Amino acid sequence: MATMSYSAPACTGTSASDLLRSSASGMSGGIGIPLKNLGKARFVVRRRDVSVAAKLRKAKKHEYPWPSDPDPNVKGGVLTHLSHFKPLKEKPKPVTLDFEKPLVDLEKKIIDVRRMANETGLDFSDQIISLEKKYQQALKELYTRLVPIQRVNIARHPNRPTFLDHIFSITDKFVELHGDRAGYDDPAVVTGIGTIDGRRYMFIGQQKGRNTKENIQRNFGMPTPHGYRKALRMMYYADHHGFPIVTFIDTPGAYADLKSEELGQGEAIAHNLRTMFGLKVPIVSIVIGEGGSGGALAIGCANKLLMLENAVFYVASPEACAAILWKSAKAAPKAAEKLRITAPELYKLEICDGIIPEPLGGAHSDPAWTSQQIKAAINETMDELTAMDTEEILKHRRHKFRKLGGFVEGVPVDPKKKVNMKKKEEQRISNAELESEVEKLKHQILKAEESSTKPPELALKGMIEKLKKEVDHEYSEAVEALGLKDRLEMLREEVSKVNSSDRLMNPLIIDKIEKLKLEFNQSLSAAPNYSTLKYKLDMLKEFSKAKSLSEASTLKQEVNKKFNEVMARPEINEKIEALKAEVQNSGSSSFMDLDQGLKDKIVSMKKEIELEMINALESLGLDVEVVKSNAKALSEQTSISVFKNKVDNLNKEINKKIENVANSSELKNMIESLKLEIAKAGQKPGIESKSKIDTLQQQIKQKLSEAISSSELKEKHEELKEEISEAIESSAGTDEETEHDKPRLEINLGANHSFF
Repeated sequence: MATMSYSAPACTGTSASDLLRSSASGMSGGIGIPLKNLGKARFVVRRRDVSVAAKLRKAKKHEYPWPSDPDPNVKGGVLTHLSHFKPLKEKPKPVTLDFEKPLVDLEKKIIDVRRMANETGLDFSDQIISLEKKYQQALKELYTRLVPIQRVNIARHPNRPTFLDHIFSITDKFVELHGDRAGYDDPAVVTGIGTIDGRRYMFIGQQKGRNTKENIQRNFGMPTPHGYRKALRMMYYADHHGFPIVTFIDTPGAYADLKSEELGQGEAIAHNLRTMFGLKVPIVSIVIGEGGSGGALAIGCANKLLMLENAVFYVASPEACAAILWKSAKAAPKAAEKLRITAPELYKLEICDGIIPEPLGGAHSDPAWTSQQIKAAINETMDELTAMDTEEILKHRRHKFRKLGGFVEGVPVDPKKKVNMKKKEEQRISNAELESEVEKLKHQILKAEESSTKPPELALKGMIEKLKKEVDHEYSEAVEALGLKDRLEMLREEVSKVNSSDRLMNPLIIDKIEKLKLEFNQSLSAAPNYSTLKYKLDMLKEFSKAKSLSEASTLKQEVNKKFNEVMARPEINEKIEALKAEVQNSGSSSFMDLDQGLKDKIVSMKKEIELEMINALESLGLDVEVVKSNAKALSEQTSISVFKNKVDNLNKEINKKIENVANSSELKNMIESLKLEIAKAGQKPGIESKSKIDTLQQQIKQKLSEAISSSELKEKHEELKEEISEAIESSAGTDEETEHDKPRLEINLGANHSFF
């Protein structure tokens, strides 16, 4: 191969097009050098063997979210596999905030006592319960008195659930949609379509990372202009198809680097603000963490703005504000207080329309429970907004933002309860008014009974609902007066956590509930409002009974009406009359004297009428069962029912004897010893432990047997047994079916009613 070398000055002043020219043949064309420079170039021609080597660079392996064997039954549908957001392989490390450090000591003590109990086999349950109670009390006191800067720290907690954590908890199905259709897809903004309880929504949210790697990928939840333009595209899409929009705000602010400014960060935010005011679908925004400046407002121009209890919403972060006003970021706590950026403060200013509660310890302590509160808030708010037409939705959104900032200096701003997410406090009626209404309704019921008319059903139902609420209020006051309110709240939290995680109830929790119920029932009579509670409870029982009787009477009338309709049918009447004529012609005086053919006809006719009645009653929505009854069984039932009171009295005496023995100190000590032996033995008791447990069980059984084997109780039992036997023998008869032995229809209405 020929090569040519030439001096550097030979090519000075040549253009790129000259250098790139080539021709089919010729030295000058082949090397692309201008002809005017050929005279100055020096040529060296050499021949040598040439080899070409190519090295392939190893490309980055793409991680595709779709698995090789996708599960079609996965929650949210098979398209959920397309999401890059997967559960973390490692559990996030617990992070303790500065103001939570006093709780760490109590946690360590509880862990130490439990370890000691496991190692020694001794019972430290009382000490553990006491320490847990102290921990819960300290936690409650801490989280009910949070200062603004502490709420800011909770909102920024590394383990706080993110937008996608909530989305996959509250939606039945969710499909993420990508891209701004201009060549970019910002991972800090996630959009997609999902369903909640069958309703379809467009979800738009700012996504932070759950660890350092994800935070770098998501740019720490700070969107670029591409993210806001992606959100804008999805808003247009939702508006076109009529999907309500739900946005989740969780960002320290829009990304403020040079490139974002060059790409029009301010213009993208302004475009979103303008567009959101013109969307014809309902919009709900939820601040789940921190909502910083215009970056949050770009997806926050909604009909309703809701905030989690420990979320914050600000124009400038406390640190930035402190640096501007006090020239030091150390003044951030003071700035957080002055800015009024917490949910309760913004609710008072009517910027926030509702506060969604968080569990004690923050949303990260129980993400599933928090997600369910968000879901309930979305459903409740959307129920209100979807009832509006397009004009009302647009007017409602404009009015919300037009009224911001109006205040009178020196006059405190009280929150309007009608926009609170919590239930409105109902006005309670006085006891005198309630008694007057009760007496009036009683008079109406008595009057209806005298005139054989139906009692006022609407008034009766309304009074029952009112009394239920009054009884609930009285029970709450009694609990508070007896000093059991804190324990009840702690138990409620424990039970709600168990229910939210779909786990079995811990036996310790069940034991706590039973102990609290027992303590409450024993001390209820000492409550200051006991007489009022008892009166309202008695009235509730009385009116509930009256309502049941009224429903029973109405149903009985309907059943009789159906029976008459069946018996009035011409074809059935003809058959009955024909049977009567045959019976009269036979000359028989009783059913037993009839010939077998006529007996079969009568039985067949009975079955036909039964089937017609069953069909008629089932049309009323009743469960019907044919019950065979005979005179002997009824006679026995009547005879035995005479002795019901005697049997009940004997049972009461036996139970009283057992209670006296069970409350004796000797038996209590035996039971405690048995508990201790079982606890020491554990799941795999040895031979000696089994022997001790069996011995103690036999001793306890013997004590109880001696209590109920007294001569007095034995005599009463034998006397009652003889009386019942004599009554059954005297009422005994033949087992053959007589003319009084008739099948009957039993109509089952559930636990409350049964008609024959």
